Formats: sequence, C-alpha cells, structure tokens
Amino acid sequence: MDDIQIEAKPLLVDKELPGLREAVQQLVEKEHDVETPHGRIHCTMRGVPKGDRPVILTFHDIGLNHKTCWDTLFSHEDMSEIMQHFAVCHIDAPGQHEGASTFSTGYEYPSMDQLSETLPLVLKHFGLKSVIGMGIGVGAYILTRFALDYPTMVEGLLLININPCAEGWMDWAAHKLSSLTHAEPDMIISHLFGKEEIHHNQNLIGRYRHHIVNDMNQFNLHLFIKAYESRRDLEIERPVPGCNPRTLKCPSLLVVGDSSPAVDAVVNSLSNMADCGGMPQVDQPAKLTEAFKYFIQGMGYSKYWKQTILLTLTLGTYHYSRGAENSSFFKQQNIFQIHFYETWYIEEIVIQDLQLSLDVACSP
Repeated sequence: MDDIQIEAKPLLVDKELPGLREAVQQLVEKEHDVETPHGRIHCTMRGVPKGDRPVILTFHDIGLNHKTCWDTLFSHEDMSEIMQHFAVCHIDAPGQHEGASTFSTGYEYPSMDQLSETLPLVLKHFGLKSVIGMGIGVGAYILTRFALDYPTMVEGLLLININPCAEGWMDWAAHKLSSLTHAEPDMIISHLFGKEEIHHNQNLIGRYRHHIVNDMNQFNLHLFIKAYESRRDLEIERPVPGCNPRTLKCPSLLVVGDSSPAVDAVVNSLSNMADCGGMPQVDQPAKLTEAFKYFIQGMGYSKYWKQTILLTLTLGTYHYSRGAENSSFFKQQNIFQIHFYETWYIEEIVIQDLQLSLDVACSP
C-alpha cells in the first residue's frame, strides 16, 4: 500500500462570530415544497446558505428518501467541519419523501429529464447561484443531466454508482424476466446492494427492505422506478482538443464500492472504495467524507494548501499540463483512488524505486 503525507489545512475560516455561525449552520433545518411545472419538489434545507459559496445539493436513489440515503453520512462526526462552512439542500423526488400522499390514478410521473429541469427552480426558490451536487444512482444521473444542461449552476459533482447509459435491450429483457419471479422490493435491493452484501449482511439488507416495504409509498415508488427505466443516454463525450464536446465542465468525483452492483458501469475517473458495497455513504462514511473534503479543497474552497503524494507507477500514466484546465492526476490514499479534473501545478517530480514523489499545490 502506498504512503501518503498530507498537510492538513482548515477548509475555510469564518472571521465573523465563528461560534454562533457554526451553531446556526448545523442546527437550522427547514422543509420546503417547491412548485414546478413537473410537480411539487420536497426539499430540506440544512444550515444557512452563504452568498459566496455553493450549497451542497443532494439527490437520493430509488427505494430511498433523503433521510435513509444521506443521514448516516451527514451525521458522521467527520462531516462536521464541512457542515460548518456549507449549507445542504436535500432533494426528495416527487412522492418519495416521508408521509407522501399517493398520486392519483393516471398521474404522469416526470421523466429523468424533467426532474433535472426542476432543479433550476429549486435554486431560484432559495436564491442560490450555484451548487456542489452529490447524488447516488438515480440521483447521480439526474444531477449529471442538470450539470450538462446548466453548467454555470454546478461547481462540482460527487457521483456515486452512476450509470450514464440508457437501459439497453439486454437490461430490459433481464428486468422483465426478473419481474416475473421477484417482487419489486427484491429488485430494488439488487439495485442498491451487491450480491456479497445481500448474502452476508442480513441486518443491513433487512433494515432497508423493511424501509422499502413499510415506509415508502409503493405506488409512488413504482412510478419513480418506471421513470428511471425509461431514461435516455447522457451522451457524454470525451474532451477533444479543438472541439466542443458535450461533457461536464465542472470538477467531478465518481465513487463506487468495490462490490457495488454498479461497479461495471462506473469505469472512468472513479474513487473505488474497498470493503464497501452499494452504498458507500452508509458503509464507509468516514472515507467518503475524507474524499469529499479533499475534493472541495481542490476546487479552491480553502486557503493555499499543499500536499506530498507518493504514487507508484503501476497505477498508470500520470498526465498533466502545467496550468491547463482539466489536467488530471491519479492518487491513491489508503484504499481509494481519486481522479480530479482541476488545475494543478506540479512543482517537483522525483522518480525513485518506481515511485513518483509529487509536491502538488492547488491555488484557489
């Protein structure tokens, strides 16, 4: 395992009443219903937005709401530093929040594209200029669509278990065959968790199965699943010099557990977390928080900071362009990998015993 030495720096320092600001930031939580042409969007704002910083905008997966999806992560002690400096807005898909009323028969559930179109209205409702998106599964897909269509509103993305492709014929056939022999809760469990988790972590699976069956509105959930199954391909293109491809313009961190059912779909620019299943924010909240912290620091939300990284050549070729945007690098920290799309300035490269010793500085 490669060694990494990182000089710890605070994210941001508040000069005005830091104690009061931190207390208010973490304790204030208010629910809102935002009216849109595609239905009412249930939102929960935690903390007080700051005019010069983005808000963290979350979106959950199928079979979950914002509480069952994100509470473990945002309640973790390591997340407190981030929560001191950034407000969080949790989005619940229509009809998926706690106590949601059943949609009437014949109700047309919004498509994935239409759900992404509601997000600019959510930002307008709260008076927000930009966000850092955090989504898993379906939520990751919707936030990516939002970032592609409204790049100026999204400063960064943390995407867990994203599948950017439409459901293919083989997926459709497998789903239809599975639906003949399995109840919908079983299909949702197979979407959320890997086979190893399903067989060996009965307590976790039982807890989420109970939530899906007893807490979620089954009719509304079925409509949400059908909307996701009808998704379009995101059609993201790789950047090519001299061209204007359809691609993400913001820094992006892709995360997948090593035993997640989505591990084959997430193949590029990923943070692959070992000892982790389909829900890294539940299985390994400390590691995900650490990755997210360095990610937003790399976006410039910190003072000038510097870190020394030891990287073995076996991780792959290191590509960089001095001072150019969208330069990239791979680093390994304990048991996960991060691939940042950001401007990095390489001060020194030393090759010793098939290792690169990099002094990397990121200026805000």
